[in-house]
Amino acid sequence: MASVRTDQKKRALVRHVPETFTRALAKYFGTGPTDVALARRQHQAYIDALEANGVRVHAIEADDRHPDCIFVEDQAVVIDGRMLLPMPGHPSRVAEQPPIADFLMAELDGVQTCTMGGEARMDGGDIIRLGDLFYVGKSSRTNELGINSLRSLLETSDMELRVIQIPENALHLTSITSTPTDEIILVPEGYLSPEDFGPLPEGCELIWIPSEEAYGCNTIGLPNGKVMVAKGYPTVHQALRERGLELIELDMSEIRAADGSLTCCSIFY
Repeated sequence: MASVRTDQKKRALVRHVPETFTRALAKYFGTGPTDVALARRQHQAYIDALEANGVRVHAIEADDRHPDCIFVEDQAVVIDGRMLLPMPGHPSRVAEQPPIADFLMAELDGVQTCTMGGEARMDGGDIIRLGDLFYVGKSSRTNELGINSLRSLLETSDMELRVIQIPENALHLTSITSTPTDEIILVPEGYLSPEDFGPLPEGCELIWIPSEEAYGCNTIGLPNGKVMVAKGYPTVHQALRERGLELIELDMSEIRAADGSLTCCSIFY
């Protein structure tokens, strides 16, 4: 989940890989996963990495009726004691939400919770956070009404929301960007421009990565100065190491085949 600061990443919710994972939606990074057993090993390595670095992980059982249920990020947005339960942008994913919502509402007792209605649509994967600055992607899964719901959630705070138009060759904002620290945004060339982000807070920077490493721009920064990254993206890795960060490299090949990235597989709360 990209809507929490690095220091808030203490607890995470994940969901196991279903037997039907080979039927997961795929269009952008792959043509669909082919090896459920490998996907499960990769997902377990992801969980192990989180737990080894101080994150308490709760795993929900998979639901074979929902091939994409591993990608929990899209189903809830948790921001500083408030929660938005979006209406997912793809109809096949709407029914994945109830067990995630039930767990988070029980775990976050008394949390202010907002829901979406009407034609509002949003995937949590269209949100990134840089300190108190939020970016939301207007994409094939997130529309203006959905963005307005997020704006309403933030309007009583001092947080700023900026909207970025996601190009047709990308699924979500987090498919092509991430904040490995609260001062850095990784961005692939050819997808977005500096103007899309506007002026950044003092001390923050955009790091531009070759377009062929777009997938590698999705990372998870942890409170201990480490960053979870996908294997196989040397420019991304070098840029992060140059900034003093220690990398945890994970094989994400089967997750990528379903258009999923590191942040897709967890909700920090």
